[in-house]
Amino acid sequence: MGDTPPADKPLNDRLLRSWTRCRRRAWLDRYGDPALRVYTAHRTLQLDDQQRSFVALLPRKPGHGIDACARGDVGVVGLRLKGLTVDGRRLEAHPVLLQRQSGQSRWGDHSYRPVLARQGRRLTREHRLQLALSARLLSDFQQTPVTHGLALAGAGRRLEKETVALGDSLQRQLDDSLRKLAADLDRPTPPPLAADRRKCTLCSWRGVCNAEAHREGHLSEVSGIGAKRREMLLDLGIDSLNALADADPVVLEDQLKHFGEQHGAVAAPLVAQARVQRDGLVESLLPTSPSLPELVDAPGVLLYDIESDPDARDDFLHGFVRLPRDVNGSWALDRATYHPLLVLQEHGEARCWKRLSCFLARYPDWPVLHYGETESLALRKMAQRQSVPEADQQALRHRLVDVHARLRLHWRMPLNSYGLKTVADWLGFRWSQIGVDGARALLWWRQWRGTGCRDRGPVQALRWIFSYNRDDGMATWAVAAWMLAKDRSLQSPIGGSQNPPGR
Repeated sequence: MGDTPPADKPLNDRLLRSWTRCRRRAWLDRYGDPALRVYTAHRTLQLDDQQRSFVALLPRKPGHGIDACARGDVGVVGLRLKGLTVDGRRLEAHPVLLQRQSGQSRWGDHSYRPVLARQGRRLTREHRLQLALSARLLSDFQQTPVTHGLALAGAGRRLEKETVALGDSLQRQLDDSLRKLAADLDRPTPPPLAADRRKCTLCSWRGVCNAEAHREGHLSEVSGIGAKRREMLLDLGIDSLNALADADPVVLEDQLKHFGEQHGAVAAPLVAQARVQRDGLVESLLPTSPSLPELVDAPGVLLYDIESDPDARDDFLHGFVRLPRDVNGSWALDRATYHPLLVLQEHGEARCWKRLSCFLARYPDWPVLHYGETESLALRKMAQRQSVPEADQQALRHRLVDVHARLRLHWRMPLNSYGLKTVADWLGFRWSQIGVDGARALLWWRQWRGTGCRDRGPVQALRWIFSYNRDDGMATWAVAAWMLAKDRSLQSPIGGSQNPPGR
C-alpha cells in the first residue's frame, strides 16, 4: 500500500468518481498494481467528448490557474482546489472547467461555477457529486457561494446545457459518500466484487476483477445472472457457480417463485448453464434440428457488421465479407473479400440505403449473417424510413440470419458470455489487432472524421477500422462454421464430441 498511511492521503474527485461507479474500483485506483491496468478507449472517448463540448461552449481558449481567475477569463482550467471533509480528512478537486459568472468574489465583480461534460442521455449521481464537490471547495476558494453547476452533452450545434442545483440535500449526499469512500479506502483488502458486473468491460481493472470472479466462482460468472438474480440466489443460500450447478432445478423453481411467478421459469436454464460452465462441456438443445438451414444450399453468404457512434446515432460503417462457395460445396475462405460501405451523415440516409440495396441486390440468394440484433434492426428500420415496399422488406427480413440468436437457441456453451468476442475467442479465432474493440474503432473514427471534409485525420485510422470490422465478420463466420460442423456431427450415424476441436 505504500509508506503513507491511507488517512494522510487526500480524498479527491477522481477517487469519488471511481467509487460512485464501483467501490472496488476506487480501492484499486489507490492501491492496485498499475501494471495490471488495461487500456480502455472509453475514457479517451469521454475526454474527446469533453473537449468538443468545451470548445462549443466557450468563445475562446480557457485560461490556466489562479491568474486566469483573477483576470476574469471566461473559462479556467488547471485549478487545484483543497479543503477538508466534515470529519477532517484532506480533500482535493481538479475541476475540468470553471465558467465565469456575474457576482462578487475575491476577484471583484465576477465568480465561477464548475462545468462538466457527460456521456449518456441523462445526468447521473456521479455527475451531481462531482459538481457538488467542486462547488464546495470553489466556494471557499473564491469566497462566495456556488449554488449551481453546468452539465454539457454533445457538441457543436447540438450542444445540450443543463443547469444543476447544488443545494443542501446534495451536499449531505456528498458528505455521506465521502465518509463511505474513506471507509473503503481504509480497508486492508479491496471491497467485494460488484453485484452487477456487466459494466466491468468499461473498466481498466477488468482483468484483475475477472480473474478474482473466476477464482471464487462468483455468481455473476454464470451467463444470464445479473444483480437482481444474484441477490435472489444469495437469499436462497446459493452463493457460487458450483453451488448453483449442484442445485435441484425443481426445488429451485419453487423457491424462486416466491420472488415472483416469472422467476421460476429461469431455474432450470440457470442450473443447466452453471453445469456446462463447471464441466466445460457443450450441450445441444435441439439435436434433431439444424441450426443454420439457410446455408445448406446457399451459393455463398454475406457476413455483415456495423460500426456505430451511439451518442451521435450514426452507423458510420456497414461492412460486408463476401464468402462464396466452391463448386464442390465447400466454403471458399481463400476467396473471401471485404466490402466496406462508409457512410457520412452529410450524404444523407437515402444515399446510404441506395448503396446498401444495390450491393445486396448483387447477391440475391445469399443469406446475410450477423451477430446480434443491431445489424438487423438498423437495416430493417432504414428500409421502413425509406418507404421500401412491404414485399421487399419481407424479403430482406427473410435473408437476415442472427447467428447469436441461433447459437443461444441450439447450444448451451461453457462460457460466461455469449458475446461474439467471448465465443469466437473460445473457438480459437484471433483478431488481427490485439485489444481492439468497438470503442477503439469509434475513437479512430472520430480521429479520422475531424471537424469536416477539409479537416480529416490520418487515413491509417480508417484502415484500422476496416481491419477490425472485417475481423468481426470473419469471427461471425467462425461461430457459424462451428455450428455447421456440429450439425453435421449430430446428423452422422456415429455422432461426435460435444467439444470444439482442440478442446
